[in-house]
Amino acid sequence: MPCPRAMRPGVGTGNGGSEMGRQSTWPGDEGTSAPSAALDLDRPHPARIYNYLIGGKDHFAVDREAAQALTRLVPESRDAMRLNRAFLARSVRSAAEAGITRFLDVGTGIPAPDNTHEVAREVRPDARVVYVDRDPLVVTHARALAAHPGEPGTAVVQADLRRPEELLAAPAVAELIGDGEPVALVLGAVLHFVAEGDEPHAVVRRLLDPLAPGSRLVVSHLCHESQWVGEEDRERALEVVALYREMVDRLSPRPLPAIEEFFDGLDLLAPGLVPCAAWGADASVGELRASRGFLGGVGVKR
Repeated sequence: MPCPRAMRPGVGTGNGGSEMGRQSTWPGDEGTSAPSAALDLDRPHPARIYNYLIGGKDHFAVDREAAQALTRLVPESRDAMRLNRAFLARSVRSAAEAGITRFLDVGTGIPAPDNTHEVAREVRPDARVVYVDRDPLVVTHARALAAHPGEPGTAVVQADLRRPEELLAAPAVAELIGDGEPVALVLGAVLHFVAEGDEPHAVVRRLLDPLAPGSRLVVSHLCHESQWVGEEDRERALEVVALYREMVDRLSPRPLPAIEEFFDGLDLLAPGLVPCAAWGADASVGELRASRGFLGGVGVKR
């Protein structure tokens, strides 16, 4: 079972990736200002762990140690992270090709190459994107990059997925979804950080409620019980959860039916909810194996 994306952060300022843009007139974006995010170098950070695993530079020794502990349990973790990110890029491109120009990316993580706005604008130059993350460190990174002259129509919002009413009320989000145009809601490898007590399925339904018909839901999620996951994988999943909770943060992989429930009332696009390497791509046997515990799917609102 692959280890988690950790809110899909990636390479930051140090690797030559594209800068995240900002339209300064958008409400809810404080421009160059950012919440303080003191660096805690004694504790691994999920964003920096992910960054290390995909080959980025925004990490410290404590993050590398945590990532190495995870890869000892799950050697294919590095491949799974990259395959998940590739799935997200394909799903965003598919939405843009279907005519969607509004993207709400929640749990976005540290900016990296192939950000949502970059992928969408390869197809739709008029695409507008709002990035949302609850983590002050991640938001600080995003807003620092957004302070440079960049792409218009891109905003960064600090909000918590577990509080959907506050997220939807953020001015940049409200403006994005308020014109009645379909929206692609991207929840890439973030829902397995939402515990059952926080009602993740109700959260997703609330975020979908105000979106226009034709909107899309993009989900990738850790899965510990499906036809692709064997008994040995399930045992490793328990070890990963225990290790991750001890070192970093809570983690809640779910069985296939619980992940399918996020798409209730939507039309699930082919090939359905599958290992993320298999969505929209001809995956090799190795890629399918690496992503067998990391499922991806896209649904369309009726």
